[in-house]
Amino acid sequence: MTDDPRSAAAPGPRGDNRPTATPVRRGSSLNIAVRTGTMAPVTRLSLDVVARRAGLHPALVRRFVALGLVDATRDSAGRLWFAPTAPATLARIQRLRAGLPLNYASLGLVMDLLDRISELEAALRRSNAGSRSDESWI
Repeated sequence: MTDDPRSAAAPGPRGDNRPTATPVRRGSSLNIAVRTGTMAPVTRLSLDVVARRAGLHPALVRRFVALGLVDATRDSAGRLWFAPTAPATLARIQRLRAGLPLNYASLGLVMDLLDRISELEAALRRSNAGSRSDESWI
């Protein structure tokens, strides 16, 4: 027999010798984080969180808000708050800026046009959903 007390067969919580839900690891510690309570959906993000998630400086994010490229609201203290989709919008702005030789102010028009194209394509797909024609794009 071994002298290791962890290997001794002790009755589990069910009264049998099956292992319990707590694993035993030799030579390393087991870190478990337990979160209690319900997680509420995120309704707004602060300027620092949005800037960090987008990988941008907060001053650049403020400039995008001033140009109207990203929507934000201000609270009573004057702090900027963003929708949870703001980091994705900022990433889209950065991709467009890298791919097109346009300034940031012009990108607002490009983004509006791309959004409109997406809406029209979605409407076309919905209207042709019952159609079996291969030429539904015409």
